[in-house]
Amino acid sequence: MIKPYLQDEALLDSIRTTDQQSEQFYLWWLGQSGYLIQWQGNHLLLDPYLSDSLTLKYANTDKPHIRMTERAINPSSLNFIQVVTSSHNHTDHLDAATLIPLITVNPEMKLVIPEANREFVCDRLQCARDYPTGLDQGQSLQISPFTFHGIPAAHNKLERNEEGQCLYMGYVIEFGPWTIYHSGDTLWYQGLEENLNPFDIDLALLPINGNKPERRVAGNLDHKEAPALAQAIRAKLVIPCHYEMFNFNTADSSEFLKAAEAIGQPATVLHCGEPWSSEKEPK
Repeated sequence: MIKPYLQDEALLDSIRTTDQQSEQFYLWWLGQSGYLIQWQGNHLLLDPYLSDSLTLKYANTDKPHIRMTERAINPSSLNFIQVVTSSHNHTDHLDAATLIPLITVNPEMKLVIPEANREFVCDRLQCARDYPTGLDQGQSLQISPFTFHGIPAAHNKLERNEEGQCLYMGYVIEFGPWTIYHSGDTLWYQGLEENLNPFDIDLALLPINGNKPERRVAGNLDHKEAPALAQAIRAKLVIPCHYEMFNFNTADSSEFLKAAEAIGQPATVLHCGEPWSSEKEPK
C-alpha cells in the first residue's frame, strides 16, 4: 500500500508549524477528493474521506473497494477545523465515519452541503436538521474568512430535486486575495465554463479518474479533460485528485502532467499527505 508523504503526527506537525500570519495559504491533499486548506490560522476541510467505510461496505461483493493508499490521519486528530464541505452524497464525499468524529472534536465546526441533500445528510450523520449550511447554484455564503459560491456538478449528469436544487455541487471559495475551485465529482458539461468565468481562479482542484461505465460507478473528468478545463477557466494552477484511493477507480497522474504540459497549463501533482503552499508557484 502507498504510504502518505506525511502521516498522523508528522502531518499534524506540518499543519501546526506553518506561518499563520502569512498572506500565503497552505494546502494538504488527504486522499481521494479531500484537502485541508489553511489560511491565517483558519482551517477548511474539503470532502474528507478518512476511514475504511467503502472497503468494509464492499468487502464481500463483486465490486470490492481495495484501498491503495494508507489513511493520512485520524479525523479525531483534526480538532481545529472551522468548516468542512460535502459536495454530494457518495460516501467518499459524505462519510459518517469521518464526519461524526470531526463534529465531536469540533463542536463549533460548520458543515457546507448542497441544500438539496439536507435530509440525506442529517440522516447519515444523525445530526439536527438545522446543523448543515445549505448552498445551491448561484448562491453564496460566508463562514469565517471563507466565502462559498455554489457551482453545479454533473456526476454523470446535472441532477436536481423536485424544487430544482442541485444534488451534485462544486464550490468556488474565496478568502483574502485567493480563489480556489473544488469541483467535487463532475464531468465537463455545457455551461460549466460560463459558471466559472466570473471568478479569477488561482487554483483548481479537479478529479482525473475518468468516466468508464465498466467500473459501474459515476464518472469524472479524465487526465486530459482536467487540465483542459483548468485552461478554459483560466485557472493559474491545477492540482489533480480522485486517484490512488481504490484500485478499480484510479488514474496515472504522470499522464495528467504530460497532458497539462502539452497545452501549457500549469499543474502540480501531490502525494497524499504532502503539503503545498501558494508561495511555491509563480504569480
